[in-house]
Amino acid sequence: MRISLKWLQELVELKLSPEELAETLTLAGFEVEDIEDRRTWAAGVVVGKVLERQPHPNADKLSVCQVDIGTGETLNIVCGASNVRADIYVPVATIGTYLPNIDLKIKPAKLRGVPSQGMICSLKELGLPSDVDGIHIFPQENLALGTDVRPLLGLDDVILDVTATANRADALSMVGIAREVTALTGAKLTLPEPSEVPISQGAFHLTLKIADTQACPAYIGTVIDQVKIAPSPDWLQQRLRAAGVRPINNIVDITNYVMLEWGQPLHAFDANRLQSVAESDNLAIGVRFANAGETLKTLDGQIRTLSTQNLLITAHNKPIALAGVMGGEESEVHDGTQNLVLEAALFDSVAIRRSSRSVGLRSESSGRYERGVNRAELEVATRRALSLISKLSGGIIVHQEVADSRPERSTWSRSIELRLDRVNQVLGPIDLGEQTGEVQSEDVERILTALGCQVTPIDEKRWTVCVPPYRYRDLEREIDLIEEIARLYGYDRFCDTLPEKAEAGYLPVEQELVRKLRALLRAEGLTELMHYSLVKPGEDRQIMLANPLFVEYSALRTDLMSGLIDAFQYNLEQGNGSLNGFEIGRIFWQEEGLQETDAIAGIMGGDISSSKWTRNGREQPMTWFEAKGVLENVFKQFCLQVEYQPDCRDSRLHPGRTASLWVRGNRLGIFGQLHPQLRQEKDLPDSVYVFQLDIDVLLDSLDEDEILVPQFHPYPIYPAADRDIAFFAPVKVTVAEIEKTITKAGKELLESVELFDEYRGENVPQGQRSLAFRLIYRSGDRTLTDTEVEPVHNQVREALVEKFGVTLRS
Repeated sequence: MRISLKWLQELVELKLSPEELAETLTLAGFEVEDIEDRRTWAAGVVVGKVLERQPHPNADKLSVCQVDIGTGETLNIVCGASNVRADIYVPVATIGTYLPNIDLKIKPAKLRGVPSQGMICSLKELGLPSDVDGIHIFPQENLALGTDVRPLLGLDDVILDVTATANRADALSMVGIAREVTALTGAKLTLPEPSEVPISQGAFHLTLKIADTQACPAYIGTVIDQVKIAPSPDWLQQRLRAAGVRPINNIVDITNYVMLEWGQPLHAFDANRLQSVAESDNLAIGVRFANAGETLKTLDGQIRTLSTQNLLITAHNKPIALAGVMGGEESEVHDGTQNLVLEAALFDSVAIRRSSRSVGLRSESSGRYERGVNRAELEVATRRALSLISKLSGGIIVHQEVADSRPERSTWSRSIELRLDRVNQVLGPIDLGEQTGEVQSEDVERILTALGCQVTPIDEKRWTVCVPPYRYRDLEREIDLIEEIARLYGYDRFCDTLPEKAEAGYLPVEQELVRKLRALLRAEGLTELMHYSLVKPGEDRQIMLANPLFVEYSALRTDLMSGLIDAFQYNLEQGNGSLNGFEIGRIFWQEEGLQETDAIAGIMGGDISSSKWTRNGREQPMTWFEAKGVLENVFKQFCLQVEYQPDCRDSRLHPGRTASLWVRGNRLGIFGQLHPQLRQEKDLPDSVYVFQLDIDVLLDSLDEDEILVPQFHPYPIYPAADRDIAFFAPVKVTVAEIEKTITKAGKELLESVELFDEYRGENVPQGQRSLAFRLIYRSGDRTLTDTEVEPVHNQVREALVEKFGVTLRS
């Protein structure tokens, strides 16, 4: 918010310089982003009177003016403005004046052969907005020549651009900032106290109909007759411009002025236009939520289609304004307006936030309502506006209607118990120079009293603190009061306390393992991907958002594979080739409530080789076993034994080329090739493989010392004895089951078992396949002999025949 120090000076006695005040506010939590010193914009510019104007002898568009600036000497000034004439008062930049807004220093000059001893200025050259194309002409008469123009133009001011935190809605007003400055500096506070405005009886009849009292707890509608629309006085226009608001007319400017002063948004309707919209002389103003599909043309000229989230002001149930956001064009105040209905209301912050966001429209009013408007000063702001309207437009108040469902005034504040011991425990010691101390009771009482709180002692170290209504929203607990004490006492006055003993930081085991997992997958040639957690609705067990931004992102994802498949398709469509990547993220689903967990998923496909010259440029798709090998390599690095079992539950995956992954009896995840039908629908290559693992199951399996801490295994010093075994086995028997049986039968002498051949075809019985394994036997303390190896090897053969009914070939 832009704070005019000239305006602020009327509310609080300022003794600090602008720079000191800016530093004080910043240290107290109100960051001052900029100091705009307008006094420098027109330093050296004085009031002058044009005595005579003659055409330039050598230029058609220039004038030669004789200007009196009260020095006893008439200045000869060449002016290019078309509106210059004799007998007008104008701002004159004298020789040596620097105008920073146009980066110009005034020097004696000759223009087309005629000397010029200064410059007659326009408002734009002085840094002020203006609709006039030419020099500025003062409307006042008999101005003192040679006097400073800055007080006349509102340039004797300094503007602070102050940013208030989201919880300080009271700081979005001049009164709120004045209260803060008073608390920080101890200066005297003088707030405007508008008196009651008399209400004359008129013929205009107004009723109020509030459909939702929670969305609109209070509404004051005031009817004002015989107003005269005109430009606002200079002082009002200057204050609005200093705050960054464009003056429009006296009525609209008053509503904006009161909003800036008290933080209470107001809106003025043209009463006759309201009657025209309502098609009735008896006007009923209502507040309700819109029906889906209703439309309203707002003051910015946009026709807005409304939803059930938009809170409306209505006239006989017809929309005339977006409550708390922007008025409607049909009922706006115009030059011919004679009668007004002034709205002063309280609206629920959540309702206004949703309404504003649903139509993509934010305003000064909506910004204040969203943070929360002070409900205790609604009537004060109303009286202030009515007083100014009566004074500046001649309006007569003829009727006022109030709908008030606010709770009792006693509930507009709250009482909080505050303990001195807790204050010092949280804030720590204060710096007293060569020694340290603690915050004292007198400091606590002084600070809280300065903030407007009523402090009642319970004992020497405890108080009951009654919070003022304008701080009701942000002072809720004891810790809030402690924060206020620290803020006003001065953060810089507390000691910097470091930990007594510094310790080296470390990552939890889970994070270390996840980082290692990422590194291993990247080492396998996979790129890490990231997708939104929000997806399109339509899947089973999805969790739907109650208030989504877009329909396309209105549900939470139930797995990671769908996003990876879409990314793979998109990369192919963009000509980027096959995407080999992985993603670590959270998934959500409904199962006896809302569930969530972390998962890791990946997708692989296409030709993984970097060069195809050895194959004459032909593609060589990744095989099922190559894709499985990527996972196997990762599991091997973790020393994890993972079992693969056939699985056909996921309709997106090939029923004969999909396996569920199990570790120590727990389901780890799934791995498989995409279903041919899905590949055809998305125009994907034949060989595309996906996997998804449950990270929690994976981390639980790795939570053992022998896995987390690498163990040294000595190199073998005795030779191995290898044996091959070949047999026909039923196709339904998996290699994993066979390897498990061989390992169990081989006992401690069997070092490793490896499948090295598979054959299906001629000379192989139907429903079976030929498998060949190489078994490595070794002992750590001797060289094995055939008499030691053969009995164990025969046990392996017998175990295979007994358990699977294999037909041995060797």
